[in-house]
Parts: sequence; C-alpha cells; structure tokens
Amino acid sequence: MRLADVIGTVTLARPHPTIRGFRFVLARPAGRESLHAAQTAEGEEIVIYDDLGAGPGLRIAFAESGEAAAPFYPEKKPIDAYCAALIDRINIME
Repeated sequence: MRLADVIGTVTLARPHPTIRGFRFVLARPAGRESLHAAQTAEGEEIVIYDDLGAGPGLRIAFAESGEAAAPFYPEKKPIDAYCAALIDRINIME
C-alpha cells in the first residue's frame, strides 16, 4: 500500500463495459521526502479507482496490481490501482 495526493478526477469517454459508472481520480504518489516535509507529492501521476469520494487536495492510501483487483473477486476488472483509504493525518516518529 502506498500514499498519494489527489490532484484531479478522470473522465472516460468509452469505458470498458465492466467498469461503466466507476469513478477514477488522478493522483501523485507521495515519497518519503514529501511525507517528512508535509509537502505535496511530486511523482508521476497515476489513475486510481475510487469509491470513497476522494477529491483534489486529499491524501489517500492505494493498492496496486493484483491487490487492486481483489475487492472485485471473483469478477475480473481492468483496474491497476484502488483507493483503499482517505488519510486524515500522518504522524512520523523518528
């Protein structure tokens, strides 16, 4: 599981039939440096399936690969990243 900052939403013109009506967000994965400095993430953007209502400016936890499709088992969905949690606060202890 990784953390990311939501920077926008994604609209699909022609979604795959198995994900019609799904909601997606565009997010930047947060690295260790941005978490320590309480800054916004500066990585490469990723499209993430979201059913929790994440919006721009929120930090989320997301799963990737096989774990992203696990909530839909036994159905198969073409999803590579899944929003698993909305993050309220992060405490880093050194």
